[in-house]
Amino acid sequence: MLSGLRVLVVEDDPAIATDVADLIERAEGVVVGPVGSLQEARALIKGEALDAAVLDVNLSDGDVTPVLEALRARGVALVVYTGSDALPDGISERHPYLTVLKKPVQPGRLMAEIQRAVRGAPAG
Repeated sequence: MLSGLRVLVVEDDPAIATDVADLIERAEGVVVGPVGSLQEARALIKGEALDAAVLDVNLSDGDVTPVLEALRARGVALVVYTGSDALPDGISERHPYLTVLKKPVQPGRLMAEIQRAVRGAPAG
């Protein structure tokens, strides 16, 4: 399903991070991370080739906006997977086609949205 795609997982809840990573691996994707903080994510993305990312919004050390912006600028396909009711200010306006899923969703839906984002991920 994900056939070797490199997918970054940014999630601060260890149980959810493990579940998402397991789903990606079962779909034949390559998990990068998971990482649970903004600081870890920023450090990791500097040297990694990525096809997609699954991002939680609210991390222990801040919201994921800087990582989301950096990945979008590189043309990485993004799926926001959050328990929050709203995205940080300006994200929806700057990225109107961003895929946002509210936790929890069915595993098949998450995998389908990652695939869809990869197929249609516009840069910027």
